[in-house]
Amino acid sequence: MPGHIETTLYTDPACPWAYSEIPALRVIDWRYGSQLDWRLVMIGLTESAQQYVDRGYTTLNSARSHAGFRRYGMPFSPRPKARVSATARACRAIEAARLIEPGSEWAALRALQLLQFTTPLVLDDDEAVARAVAAATGHDADAILSALDAAETTEAYERDRAEARSAAGSAAELQAKTATTDGAVRFTASSVTFARNGVRLVAGGFQPVEAYDVLIANLDPALERREAPDDPAELLAEYPDGLTTQEVAALLARSNDAPDRVAAETALLELVFDGRAERIALGDSALWLAPDRAGRFHRILGAVEPAGVNRDPIGVPA
Repeated sequence: MPGHIETTLYTDPACPWAYSEIPALRVIDWRYGSQLDWRLVMIGLTESAQQYVDRGYTTLNSARSHAGFRRYGMPFSPRPKARVSATARACRAIEAARLIEPGSEWAALRALQLLQFTTPLVLDDDEAVARAVAAATGHDADAILSALDAAETTEAYERDRAEARSAAGSAAELQAKTATTDGAVRFTASSVTFARNGVRLVAGGFQPVEAYDVLIANLDPALERREAPDDPAELLAEYPDGLTTQEVAALLARSNDAPDRVAAETALLELVFDGRAERIALGDSALWLAPDRAGRFHRILGAVEPAGVNRDPIGVPA
């Protein structure tokens, strides 16, 4: 009989590679559903903005880098941020959400990723991050804010950081899909591990959906595998908090076919015309939701205050 596969995602809301990997992860979630038991581990790429400053990153370089990631299809708005920011505070906010309500960390991560790459949000603005996480999860913003430095949050965050830095000797290291920080070999964002019956398989760093699929199939060939739907309305019902155009294109693609963004967008526009979906412009693309769910994402967007462009020579990392 098929069993559940323990699936661990190592990620960070500031990583454009992890953000661009979301459509592939969405496909395996659709195909295998509850047969995958997902767990989220925050990498915590940086504790201090100075770490990025010392590496020579600038807001302009980051904007240029993000523009290059458009080729992978997720929405980007590559305008320079107001200032450099570390990732630790956002990771702590995600941990805080999980401690308040296990499972809500996924909505928190999703909101911060979308805001990081399409809005002026800086990830170490505690108040803005707390507002965004609250809007995404339904938690109280003050509760998120006050939990950022709580002992319980710190313990959970440090535990995640340590686990993320245990990639030495893994298949990810063999594939050069790891990074070394302060002598520790860590998983890069996003990396995924699949485990069942004492067997653990690693997909390190940025991977095609086929890489995940073959690992899952080898762990348990008896799993049920759902095929792509014919109607994108099924996808919006399955994922009520919305999907980007690239996610929908990936989910509609049949096995071994490349995602067709034009066909996906055409089908989604038909849903909008019929009153069954709403399109929210996001960066250079859009987020598509069932009409009764759009208000929630507007509240998430409203958590971010407008920010100007700082022409100072420091900035967020590429």
